[in-house]
Amino acid sequence: MGENRPKLVQLKKKSDQPTTRISSGIPGLDNLMERGFVNGSMNLVAGETGTGKTIFCLQFALNALRKGEKVIYLTLEERESDVLRDVEKFGWKNELENYMKGGMFIIESRLMSDISEVSKIVHEILKSFPAKYFILDSLSVATFLWKETGKDMATMRNELLSLLVTLKDLEVTSLFVSEIQEDEKKLGRYGFEQFIADSIIQLHYLEYSVGGVPRSLSIRKMRKTKHGMDIYPFEITNKGIIVRTK
Repeated sequence: MGENRPKLVQLKKKSDQPTTRISSGIPGLDNLMERGFVNGSMNLVAGETGTGKTIFCLQFALNALRKGEKVIYLTLEERESDVLRDVEKFGWKNELENYMKGGMFIIESRLMSDISEVSKIVHEILKSFPAKYFILDSLSVATFLWKETGKDMATMRNELLSLLVTLKDLEVTSLFVSEIQEDEKKLGRYGFEQFIADSIIQLHYLEYSVGGVPRSLSIRKMRKTKHGMDIYPFEITNKGIIVRTK
């Protein structure tokens, strides 16, 4: 009895070292989280439809690319052309295409059966393309596929942890997009995603905002970080997202 239980995945403990920070590329946001994301962390970008999650992630990617870092963008929802068209209005399309031609940026568009396949693909890509930045858009699609395959919660959680361990061991800083359903309060399809993540940036949208900015964000948690605890308005301008902290 218990022979078929999934083997627990444990994160390796690292010795105490000064925390290296990775800029979000979002003006106004880094000041709310001690200069940026923790290097090698897994960060959940959660929000309802239309809150700007994909823009947030591509702005993060572009900031890293401009600093000479390689980035992998794995999408389970859109084609490469759709992703690039989404940011054309910001003037990023041609720049991202140039980074792709220069071997700095990869957009992988895949249809996958479950998270174990996602993990396998990430392993394969990282072998030939050793990037330090990884984006999955979206975790909600992956977990929906888990449900379709009938996996139990323990197996699903363990498979996500396995992918997380891989990224952490390689010191890859990652963003995982999570779609929040309007009638639910969970930050992921199953609820355990929020406990696995090192940080959670939640994007909000108020359909009727009298005299104010309809979009805002909050930092729900961030390990190893003293972060802002308020709800901060942000705008999607012609240059991307800008967080208003005053």
